[in-house]
Amino acid sequence: MQIIPAIDLLDGQCVRLHQGDYDQVTRFSDDPVAQALAWQEQGAERLHLVDLDGARSGLPVNDAVVRAITAALTIPVQLGGGVRTAQRADDLLACGLDRVILGTVAIEQPQLVRQLAARHPGRIVVGIDARNGLVATRGWIEESRTVATELAASFEGSGVAAIISTDIATDGTLAGPNLEALRAMAGASSLPLIASGGVGSITDLLALLSLAPLGVEGVIVGRALYDGSVDLGEALQAVGPARLQDPSGSSLC
Repeated sequence: MQIIPAIDLLDGQCVRLHQGDYDQVTRFSDDPVAQALAWQEQGAERLHLVDLDGARSGLPVNDAVVRAITAALTIPVQLGGGVRTAQRADDLLACGLDRVILGTVAIEQPQLVRQLAARHPGRIVVGIDARNGLVATRGWIEESRTVATELAASFEGSGVAAIISTDIATDGTLAGPNLEALRAMAGASSLPLIASGGVGSITDLLALLSLAPLGVEGVIVGRALYDGSVDLGEALQAVGPARLQDPSGSSLC
């Protein structure tokens, strides 16, 4: 399972929100480029960026930082937050990003997602952020009546590269991922699934590894890496490609 460190950008700084609440912000670094390089040096194979300003306002507040990060790194970088037009997606992919993540537009303009997936094969990801099973949009400020699993199923065969499933109730809490919700999402679509939200320990990562046969191929980890609850090197040894054991403890050798 791929471990994907997250850098959430707010006003050009690395932060984390508690359950998506912009009034509950923890700031971790004022140098996102240095932080991105640190994750790469520690073995990350991909980096996940979230433009929190873009998610909330739709404005490209953090573009200079995003360009600096993509220029500094050699690993693939993906970004979500405020990507709501074809032009915006095109511009971001042209500036060095490997993938862009479409959240709000996936529910409001699903046909646009399909068009972009056809135009940029393997580079369009759908982000489905859910609270109590219902999709939330616009930086988690608005809640729809759309069921998360139904939205996932609707992109079957669309050419989308993957789905990122975020459980808002656990995001930033370190309380553990919502395994039941992830199983439901994995069962709703054959698209590769990336888990997000709640990881607070190596044990949580091992629990997620048990879902790999269902199509959960990666996990985004944020706060746990920043506060030391999870060490990236240890996480890669535990659940990455070079892991020594499977979740049940039997050798894979």
